[in-house]
Amino acid sequence: MKLKNLFILIFKKNLLTIIFTLFLVFLLLFSQTNLFAAKNGLTLWAKNVVPSLFPFFIATELLNYTNLPYYLGKLTNKFMRPLFNVPGEASYAFIMGIISGYPVGAKIVNKFVEEGTCTKQEAERMLAFTNNSGPLFIIGTVGISLFGDTTIGIILFITHILACLTVGLIFGLISKHNNKHLHLKYANTGNLNSEIKESQNRSANTYTHTSKNKYHWKNLYRSYRTNSTSYNISDLGTILSNSITNAISTILLIGGFIVLFSIIISILNSLNIINSISNILQCINIPSEYGNSIITGLLELTNGLNAISSLHTKYMSNQIIISAFLLGFAGFSIFLQIFSIAAKNNLSMKPYMIGKIMQGTFACIYTFLIIHNIDFFYFDIINL
Repeated sequence: MKLKNLFILIFKKNLLTIIFTLFLVFLLLFSQTNLFAAKNGLTLWAKNVVPSLFPFFIATELLNYTNLPYYLGKLTNKFMRPLFNVPGEASYAFIMGIISGYPVGAKIVNKFVEEGTCTKQEAERMLAFTNNSGPLFIIGTVGISLFGDTTIGIILFITHILACLTVGLIFGLISKHNNKHLHLKYANTGNLNSEIKESQNRSANTYTHTSKNKYHWKNLYRSYRTNSTSYNISDLGTILSNSITNAISTILLIGGFIVLFSIIISILNSLNIINSISNILQCINIPSEYGNSIITGLLELTNGLNAISSLHTKYMSNQIIISAFLLGFAGFSIFLQIFSIAAKNNLSMKPYMIGKIMQGTFACIYTFLIIHNIDFFYFDIINL
């Protein structure tokens, strides 16, 4: 028994070493297919991801040098706090996350934590619904480039937004319930969690300022004069340089993950692992052609969407609904991207993962309802 425990301990301590060594071995064993997969990953990234995301990454970085997040937060706190139980600045993370796509929302939330704009608990919930795919990727890349239909991209984008808002509302209700429960539990002992106290105080103060103070706009103007960012036209060169550098870093990070997971998917195919899992999924009535694409999408979003859109199936609506789930869930590759950003502030990824599973599920439901209840969006045309 002791020998078994020792073996398990050694295995746990050397797990990463084993995984990385096996990855290197499989790179050599399946070098031909891996090379082809890497080229496909690079092509997919260069042709579809870079044109749709890179300009918005630059724009987001530029806006980070302005006071827009602060004043947008002041204006929107009156509904962000009651609905989502997060500070008003979350609206900036949500809007920029929607416009720019992954992982911009996570980068903005991470910055909020560093600046003390929100608590860690709030940031963990914000990650779940402010970090989303953008319209250029969903409509341009998925709708037009992959499916060849703008309407499909519009449907997927609408349901994507509805799903992430639903997750945010649910998380907000749960957090309010938990905070109220903790407040009642520790009210007599004075041991209320400091982050909850801070959140409640911030909520009360800001809500009073934005909703009940009749001099709100006058105070906002005074706040602007005292809190205005001290950048001027002479700093434009530095701002542009830093923004482009950060945008390049982000787009390269995405490209690296796409290529890496393209190779991992190729290795899993060579080992027949994906086909084996797909055969298991047939037991719950998921056809093998869907199974392979779903597994690929769960690992890496762009490759999965490419595989789904390439299928020649009887009903296109099935492909659209599956794509809606994959866009909501985002895939393990993007999970690791967000984890690399959130780890800087020790943010838990559990709420993010739960939120993304919920978002994918809600996106499926909303997409199904739209396709089958609005004649204009009906796609159940039998492919010949």
